[in-house]
Amino acid sequence: MKANFIYRTALAASFGCSLLLGLGATATNARAAELKVMSTVALTPTLDELAPKFEASGNHLTIVYSTIANLKKKIDAGETADVFILSHPVLDDLQSQGKVAKGSVADLGTSYVAVGVRAGAPLPDISTPEKLKAALLATKSISYADPAKGGASGIHMAKVIDRLGLAEQMKPKTVLVPGAESGELVAKGEADMAVAQASEIAAVPGTQVVGPLPGDFNSKITFSAGVGATAKDPAAAKTLIELLTGPTGKAVLKSKGMDPA
Repeated sequence: MKANFIYRTALAASFGCSLLLGLGATATNARAAELKVMSTVALTPTLDELAPKFEASGNHLTIVYSTIANLKKKIDAGETADVFILSHPVLDDLQSQGKVAKGSVADLGTSYVAVGVRAGAPLPDISTPEKLKAALLATKSISYADPAKGGASGIHMAKVIDRLGLAEQMKPKTVLVPGAESGELVAKGEADMAVAQASEIAAVPGTQVVGPLPGDFNSKITFSAGVGATAKDPAAAKTLIELLTGPTGKAVLKSKGMDPA
């Protein structure tokens, strides 16, 4: 009898544990979310570090990176996402069109168009427009995003070069890239100077940020996140944005060369 009682007690305990484990697994699956994110390439370093933290609880992120202009074209053509990470003005526009949930836009941080060189290389003096012009003339090669592909920093730099009257002089020593690869070219020695968002340059090992473009050549951009109006799991999308805007997100943004909001 005693042995039979012990067996039944053990069986009941085993069943109880199995039930609890099953309920736990069900709860975990219920919390898990599949989110699609459309993000500017400027946030690549930040999301690469934060995505595993968000996915640690069973969630999964599919992130589409591109220039803001290219992503805007995709969105205008009907593509959507659970979370959009773009410039604040673009998100405001999408919100007014009903493509971003009203009241969901949150600022993440501000970055500026910067000059970068290889780590350990002498830092060019770009503190005034005149000194920037001299630095551009002195460099053997420069790389920035192709303006034709919509990269904001590339469009801006092309205008700066034109304002400095250097369009013809710079053309033969300019290497255009489709997105945020200019820092990588500098790190590999394939270009001597990079111009991109400071956060993009700072994230590439083997590069260093010289500083922002001087005076009224400087260009800052505020990046923000918003929940897609058609998001399948708005609560999970909001949780991701809270991670980006919270203490952990702010620390990562700062470490990637961005000024947190």
